[in-house]
Amino acid sequence: MRAPLLVALTLLGAVPAWAADEPSGCDKFKWNIDHERAVLTAPDRVKLASGAELAAVPATGMTVSLTTPAEAKLPTPPERAPKEGTFAGFIGFKSVKAGIYTVSMPTGAWIDLVQDGHNLKPKAFSGATDCDGIRKTVKFELSASPFVLQLTGTKDNSISVAILPSELP
Repeated sequence: MRAPLLVALTLLGAVPAWAADEPSGCDKFKWNIDHERAVLTAPDRVKLASGAELAAVPATGMTVSLTTPAEAKLPTPPERAPKEGTFAGFIGFKSVKAGIYTVSMPTGAWIDLVQDGHNLKPKAFSGATDCDGIRKTVKFELSASPFVLQLTGTKDNSISVAILPSELP
Protein backbone atom coordinates (compact mmCIF):
# COMPACT_ATOMS: atom_id res chain seq x y z
CA MET A 1 0.00 0.00 0.00
CA ARG A 2 2.80 2.42 0.89
CA ALA A 3 4.78 2.07 -2.36
CA PRO A 4 1.79 2.76 -4.67
CA LEU A 5 0.92 5.81 -2.56
CA LEU A 6 4.48 7.13 -2.86
CA VAL A 7 4.46 6.55 -6.62
CA ALA A 8 1.13 8.39 -6.96
CA LEU A 9 2.33 11.29 -4.81
CA THR A 10 5.60 11.44 -6.76
CA LEU A 11 3.73 11.64 -10.05
CA LEU A 12 1.68 14.49 -8.61
CA GLY A 13 4.90 16.24 -7.54
CA ALA A 14 4.07 15.97 -3.82
CA VAL A 15 7.08 13.83 -2.89
CA PRO A 16 10.64 13.84 -4.22
CA ALA A 17 11.30 11.10 -6.77
CA TRP A 18 13.97 9.47 -4.58
CA ALA A 19 11.39 8.63 -1.88
CA ALA A 20 9.60 6.15 -4.15
CA ASP A 21 12.86 4.28 -4.80
CA GLU A 22 14.04 4.13 -1.19
CA PRO A 23 14.74 0.58 0.03
CA SER A 24 12.50 -0.82 2.75
CA GLY A 25 13.45 -3.41 5.38
CA CYS A 26 16.51 -4.34 7.43
CA ASP A 27 17.76 -6.70 4.71
CA LYS A 28 18.13 -3.78 2.26
CA PHE A 29 21.23 -2.24 3.88
CA LYS A 30 24.43 -2.59 1.83
CA TRP A 31 26.24 -4.31 4.71
CA ASN A 32 25.36 -6.12 7.92
CA ILE A 33 23.95 -3.62 10.44
CA ASP A 34 23.26 -6.03 13.34
CA HIS A 35 25.99 -4.59 15.62
CA GLU A 36 25.04 -0.96 14.92
CA ARG A 37 21.37 -1.72 15.45
CA ALA A 38 22.07 -3.49 18.77
CA VAL A 39 24.14 -0.55 20.04
CA LEU A 40 21.48 1.99 18.99
CA THR A 41 18.69 0.12 20.78
CA ALA A 42 20.63 -0.86 23.94
CA PRO A 43 19.44 0.84 27.15
CA ASP A 44 22.98 1.86 28.22
CA ARG A 45 23.33 4.78 25.78
CA VAL A 46 25.34 7.75 27.08
CA LYS A 47 23.09 10.84 27.41
CA LEU A 48 24.76 14.05 26.21
CA ALA A 49 23.80 17.67 25.68
CA SER A 50 24.74 19.32 22.42
CA GLY A 51 28.21 20.83 22.72
CA ALA A 52 29.56 18.10 25.01
CA GLU A 53 33.18 17.09 24.58
CA LEU A 54 34.30 13.53 25.23
CA ALA A 55 37.82 12.19 25.67
CA ALA A 56 37.12 9.36 23.23
CA VAL A 57 34.34 7.69 21.27
CA PRO A 58 32.25 5.53 23.64
CA ALA A 59 31.72 1.86 22.83
CA THR A 60 28.01 2.37 23.55
CA GLY A 61 25.46 4.42 21.69
CA MET A 62 24.77 8.03 22.61
CA THR A 63 21.57 10.03 22.93
CA VAL A 64 22.25 13.66 22.06
CA SER A 65 19.90 16.49 23.10
CA LEU A 66 19.44 18.93 20.23
CA THR A 67 18.34 22.55 19.92
CA THR A 68 17.28 24.83 17.10
CA PRO A 69 20.02 25.34 14.50
CA ALA A 70 20.50 28.96 15.64
CA GLU A 71 20.91 27.91 19.29
CA ALA A 72 23.17 24.94 18.44
CA LYS A 73 26.15 27.17 17.58
CA LEU A 74 27.70 24.51 15.35
CA PRO A 75 31.49 24.94 15.15
CA THR A 76 31.47 24.55 11.34
CA PRO A 77 28.68 25.46 8.90
CA PRO A 78 26.90 22.23 7.90
CA GLU A 79 27.23 21.06 4.31
CA ARG A 80 23.43 21.07 4.02
CA ALA A 81 21.53 24.04 5.46
CA PRO A 82 19.01 22.92 8.11
CA LYS A 83 15.34 23.40 7.27
CA GLU A 84 13.02 25.53 9.36
CA GLY A 85 11.51 23.61 12.29
CA THR A 86 14.36 21.08 12.59
CA PHE A 87 16.93 20.52 15.32
CA ALA A 88 20.72 20.44 15.40
CA GLY A 89 23.63 19.73 17.71
CA PHE A 90 27.22 18.57 17.97
CA ILE A 91 29.60 16.51 20.08
CA GLY A 92 33.38 16.91 20.18
CA PHE A 93 35.82 14.03 20.59
CA LYS A 94 39.37 14.76 21.80
CA SER A 95 40.94 11.59 20.47
CA VAL A 96 40.24 8.72 18.12
CA LYS A 97 42.29 5.88 16.75
CA ALA A 98 42.78 6.25 12.98
CA GLY A 99 40.50 4.06 10.89
CA ILE A 100 37.10 3.61 9.27
CA TYR A 101 34.10 4.37 11.50
CA THR A 102 30.36 3.95 10.94
CA VAL A 103 28.02 6.65 12.19
CA SER A 104 24.52 5.18 12.54
CA MET A 105 21.15 6.60 13.56
CA PRO A 106 17.58 5.33 13.96
CA THR A 107 16.06 8.37 12.23
CA GLY A 108 16.96 10.67 9.39
CA ALA A 109 19.40 13.55 9.97
CA TRP A 110 22.29 15.15 8.13
CA ILE A 111 25.70 14.03 9.43
CA ASP A 112 28.85 16.13 9.19
CA LEU A 113 32.11 14.81 10.61
CA VAL A 114 34.58 17.66 10.93
CA GLN A 115 38.28 16.98 11.45
CA ASP A 116 41.17 19.44 11.15
CA GLY A 117 38.67 22.15 10.15
CA HIS A 118 37.30 20.22 7.16
CA ASN A 119 34.06 18.32 6.56
CA LEU A 120 35.00 14.72 5.82
CA LYS A 121 33.53 13.08 2.75
CA PRO A 122 31.70 9.80 3.43
CA LYS A 123 33.37 6.63 2.13
CA ALA A 124 30.07 4.70 1.97
CA PHE A 125 26.39 5.17 2.82
CA SER A 126 23.49 2.85 3.40
CA GLY A 127 19.95 3.37 4.57
CA ALA A 128 16.50 1.83 4.51
CA THR A 129 13.07 2.59 5.85
CA ASP A 130 11.00 0.21 7.96
CA CYS A 131 13.92 -1.24 9.94
CA ASP A 132 13.26 -0.90 13.66
CA GLY A 133 16.19 0.74 15.47
CA ILE A 134 18.26 1.94 12.50
CA ARG A 135 17.57 4.13 9.49
CA LYS A 136 20.93 5.34 8.25
CA THR A 137 24.59 4.38 8.47
CA VAL A 138 27.52 6.28 6.97
CA LYS A 139 31.21 5.30 6.88
CA PHE A 140 34.00 7.84 7.33
CA GLU A 141 37.77 7.54 7.47
CA LEU A 142 39.18 9.35 10.51
CA SER A 143 42.79 10.22 11.24
CA ALA A 144 44.17 10.10 14.80
CA SER A 145 43.15 13.65 15.76
CA PRO A 146 40.17 15.35 17.44
CA PHE A 147 36.91 15.53 15.49
CA VAL A 148 33.38 16.89 15.80
CA LEU A 149 30.13 15.12 14.96
CA GLN A 150 27.48 17.60 13.79
CA LEU A 151 23.86 16.54 13.37
CA THR A 152 21.29 18.71 11.60
CA GLY A 153 17.90 18.47 9.96
CA THR A 154 16.17 16.11 12.36
CA LYS A 155 12.57 16.64 13.41
CA ASP A 156 13.16 15.49 17.01
CA ASN A 157 14.92 17.39 19.80
CA SER A 158 17.13 14.39 20.60
CA ILE A 159 18.68 11.62 18.56
CA SER A 160 20.47 8.36 19.23
CA VAL A 161 23.74 7.85 17.42
CA ALA A 162 26.47 5.23 17.40
CA ILE A 163 30.05 5.70 16.18
CA LEU A 164 31.72 2.32 15.78
CA PRO A 165 34.99 1.07 14.29
CA SER A 166 34.28 -0.57 10.95
CA GLU A 167 35.61 -1.64 7.59
CA LEU A 168 34.60 -0.58 4.14
CA PRO A 169 32.04 -2.87 2.48
